[in-house]
Amino acid sequence: MAAPRTVVPEATLRALVSNIFTAAGTSTEHAETIADVLVWANLRGVDSHGVSRIPRYLELFAKGEANPKPDITVEQPRAAIAVLDADGAPGPVALSHAVDQAVSMARSAGVAWVGVRGTVHTGAIGYYTSRAAEYGMAGLGIVAGVPNMAYPGASTAAVATSPLSVAVPAGKYPTVLLDMATAVIALGRIAQHKNAGTPLPEGAAVAADGTPTTDPAAAKYPLPVGGAKGAGMSLVFELLASGLVGNPIMSRFHAGGPEGRKHRQNAVLMAVDISAFGSVADFRSTVDATLDAVKSLPRDSPDRELLFPGERGAATLAQRRADGIPVPAKLLGNLRADAERIGAIVPDGL
Repeated sequence: MAAPRTVVPEATLRALVSNIFTAAGTSTEHAETIADVLVWANLRGVDSHGVSRIPRYLELFAKGEANPKPDITVEQPRAAIAVLDADGAPGPVALSHAVDQAVSMARSAGVAWVGVRGTVHTGAIGYYTSRAAEYGMAGLGIVAGVPNMAYPGASTAAVATSPLSVAVPAGKYPTVLLDMATAVIALGRIAQHKNAGTPLPEGAAVAADGTPTTDPAAAKYPLPVGGAKGAGMSLVFELLASGLVGNPIMSRFHAGGPEGRKHRQNAVLMAVDISAFGSVADFRSTVDATLDAVKSLPRDSPDRELLFPGERGAATLAQRRADGIPVPAKLLGNLRADAERIGAIVPDGL
């Protein structure tokens, strides 16, 4: 049986998130940015990366692993390259800053690469690449983090469930938005299955002893998507996102020292100015024609709908903006309790 849910208007949920982070010590601007990112994930149906992550951020603040008042700095050694030092800022703050930096640089350089050093949980990375697409650019993002995923042949966590996102603006269609983890299932999704008491899909995770399991309570490590392919992707993301900003995560983690076990992430955000290659209108027409081709493919079942990346999320966003966001009643109760504990205002109706 599905857990009971409460439908919450977008504005109300956004206000709750912003109030909680302001009370936790962030600036009002940063609190609103975090609210934008987390509620966006819920609007698109990516509930594993939405407001359910708030307790984790509060825990990271309490442990000193995240900084509610970061001193974010940007170095730009070349026209198309920048490194943003996040100073432990929450991921939504650091990566929102980074994608804006990338878009600004790409307007003059044509393409931009912004490395992000030393942030914490980034949220749904598709938010940032889709933001680049809103400016008429293509966006690409990768994240590297503390190992929490299995690796072929290893008996413990070896690499991270590092995500990849690519966003491409279209014409008549919503933005094409690929947003995927290198794991078969995200840790947040495992937690959702555990809370709901539902089994995991076959081949999604292993227990602490390395044996496959569908029990979310026993699941210790998610498996990489495509086996060695997903593990290899995570490894090269670590080399690019962490190596180029001089903040290695994986090697320090496996060295066994206490510093290596602290939660932290690095990231890369890229923006590509489509106009640098030619007509933006022609490009959007090409994207539309390509999606038309996908939509017109023969179907393996009469009632099967052929979707492109991001299409389902765009439809969910439109529906939830109109009807409200379903939030598990237990989670909502926990968020109210967290808000009251730190002195945050709980909006009327919650």
